[in-house]
Amino acid sequence: MHTIPTSRPERALSCLSALAVGDAFGSQFFVPANRRFLRERELPPGPWQWTDDTEMAASVYAEAVRGGAVDPDRLADSFARHHDFDRGYGPATGRLLRLVREGGDWRTLAAELFEGSGSFGNGAAMRVAPLGAWHAEDPGRAAREAAVSARVTHTHPEAVDGAVAVAVAAALVARREPLGPGPLLDGVVEHLRPGRVREAVGVARRLLLTSDPLGAAAELGNGSRVSALDTVPFTLWVAARHGGSFASAMWASAAPGGDMDTTCAIVAGILGAGLPGGRVPAEWAERTEELPAWALSERRVGD
Repeated sequence: MHTIPTSRPERALSCLSALAVGDAFGSQFFVPANRRFLRERELPPGPWQWTDDTEMAASVYAEAVRGGAVDPDRLADSFARHHDFDRGYGPATGRLLRLVREGGDWRTLAAELFEGSGSFGNGAAMRVAPLGAWHAEDPGRAAREAAVSARVTHTHPEAVDGAVAVAVAAALVARREPLGPGPLLDGVVEHLRPGRVREAVGVARRLLLTSDPLGAAAELGNGSRVSALDTVPFTLWVAARHGGSFASAMWASAAPGGDMDTTCAIVAGILGAGLPGGRVPAEWAERTEELPAWALSERRVGD
């Protein structure tokens, strides 16, 4: 078993804290008055509120710190109980969670989405990083648990693959070993099944020679389709290419537009896994809404 100098609870909380900052930061640029701040690379005034990305990630975090395998029934219940419509949920997920609260079976509801193909959205990927951080000693375990967590709402293989990719990236970053951009993406690919997400991560690997997020997004997508395929490869490129600086990575994530709260949340979650104590820049953290108290009150298990 790999030895990591930080505890599981510490790195999972660091991951969630950073994810919330990224989510809240990216969400600011949907406000027309704030768009000039993106052009000028100035932080918008606070306070910044996070979205459904953080709310669902908090449930994943709470599930991780209980220890053991992900219990999909418990996770579905947590998603449903803490669902706040005003946080910006997509219509399909919002309806699913409402029906779960009313006694519906999440297995049936998730499988029936989009005429039985299941959701291929980026929702499973946006929330999964704390689970990867928790299982950093075993990225293979992170991949398996990520797949279980994804299928609670997203059964399409591409959505599952997107969640696996993000969880593995967070696990690898949490190990806090010197790891270049190329090896990081190579490590992610090792845990992906053959398919379009794996192919797109391969394209992201080849694009590491450029530092231009607009050019990378033109090839990979920026989340504007709200699919795992057009969101996850770009966020992995950002995390790998701009991972040396949290601020640089956030500006790169938001620069191409698209689903900015989610791209920033995913990248911040991955990088946050390697920042014990959630040490994002103070001026960013101070602007961000506090994490939900219910998530932090969950019982934490020992390592």
